[in-house]
Amino acid sequence: MYKINIVCVGDLKEDFYKKAEADFLKRLKHMGMINIIELPPVKLSNNPSESEVATALKKEAEQISKNVSGKVFVLAKEGKSYTSEEFSSLLFSSFENSAVTFVIGSSYGLDENFKKGCNKISFSKMTFPHHLFRIMLEEQIYRAFTIKNNITYHK
Repeated sequence: MYKINIVCVGDLKEDFYKKAEADFLKRLKHMGMINIIELPPVKLSNNPSESEVATALKKEAEQISKNVSGKVFVLAKEGKSYTSEEFSSLLFSSFENSAVTFVIGSSYGLDENFKKGCNKISFSKMTFPHHLFRIMLEEQIYRAFTIKNNITYHK
């Protein structure tokens, strides 16, 4: 059984995101074990300085580090982009008898030092809300399984 961890800074608040996630997790439950780990973002002032943001990202990275295992991928716009087929190959070649962990940072991103030790993936050069991106990642993981198993979902 494949084990995938998705470590997210922040939780899903909107009902439509929760419903979308429940749908993809239901689809995936027969294909692999998906573990969602939600970590609270560090609270910032209304207009945080760069220094305040950097300190918060470092604290968040400490919490993230305690919750990752196996091969770690961070989702970052400076990462490498893949087609869905390439992503599927990457995912299944990454298990090697251990888990795969995907990390989604807060709305301010992820600590630069934390990212240095991780594999970076980009879905786009655009910026997306981290809640929406979480659903996009879950959909691409599901799509990767359908590609691997030759299920007609993927076109």
